[in-house]
Amino acid sequence: MEYIPAKTIVTATKSREWFGIDYNMNIYRGCCHGCIYCDSRSSCYQIKDFDQVRAKENALLIIRNDLRRKVRSGVVGTGSMSDPYNPFEKELLLTQHALELIDAFDFGVAIATKSTLLLRDLDILQTIKEHSPVLCKVTITTANDTLSKKIEPGVPPSSERFAMINTLSQAGIFSGILLMPVLPWLEDSEQNILSLIHHAHEAGARFIYAAFGMTLRDNQRDWYYAKLEKLFPGQGLSDRYRRQYGYQYKCSSPHASRLWEIFSQECERLNILYRMKDIIPAYQKKYQMTQLRLFDV
Repeated sequence: MEYIPAKTIVTATKSREWFGIDYNMNIYRGCCHGCIYCDSRSSCYQIKDFDQVRAKENALLIIRNDLRRKVRSGVVGTGSMSDPYNPFEKELLLTQHALELIDAFDFGVAIATKSTLLLRDLDILQTIKEHSPVLCKVTITTANDTLSKKIEPGVPPSSERFAMINTLSQAGIFSGILLMPVLPWLEDSEQNILSLIHHAHEAGARFIYAAFGMTLRDNQRDWYYAKLEKLFPGQGLSDRYRRQYGYQYKCSSPHASRLWEIFSQECERLNILYRMKDIIPAYQKKYQMTQLRLFDV
């Protein structure tokens, strides 16, 4: 493992609009999951040799000092730029010990991951939940294991991620799905979206947050097109993308409007949250009321 220097790790967010997160925490840099669509591969992030995972030097000491200096507690988000549960985490335990620090300083946590290694730290999440909000966001973009293994080769298949959500839900952890990106002409079918919603419902997911399309910018675009040619030969997918999107950054599915209609109706029917304005208060309300009662005393 190569270690890179860092001055701070837990940084304040510019806005709480993204899942009500107050602080960002990225312990690792780069990712070895190999997902063909990853936006973090884009050159604007300046991550050299993106597929090589690096850890931040003295991460736990820095995180402890960062948390101690915060004038107020809040929800610490992790997983925005690299998965906190990459394969190296199994031995390094940096995310696990960071969660212990978050617990010790009475912060909440919002985790984004594709790895079932998250379940290793279920006991810590339950302890944090006693005093602060806990949110687990599991990225699943297809209900088809064969397709998920192609486009996300370094992570467990979708079925295992649905099973993880079931375990989290049974343990009382507020958890759900990031349905993004939805790859045009690969995942943007009514069948895929409805199947994913039904699997999520069976697993006890509290929410699904969706974006029907993807991003494509330099570096990321070239990588993605090369993978399409390799994994789906003879289908002309990369040429289809070029004709449809050119050099656009945001590439919405041609079926986005119809998919959103189907998606929202089915989520309503199954009582699954899907709007950010509903998800945030649903997992934070209990703790806000507790804080208000303490303040009144």
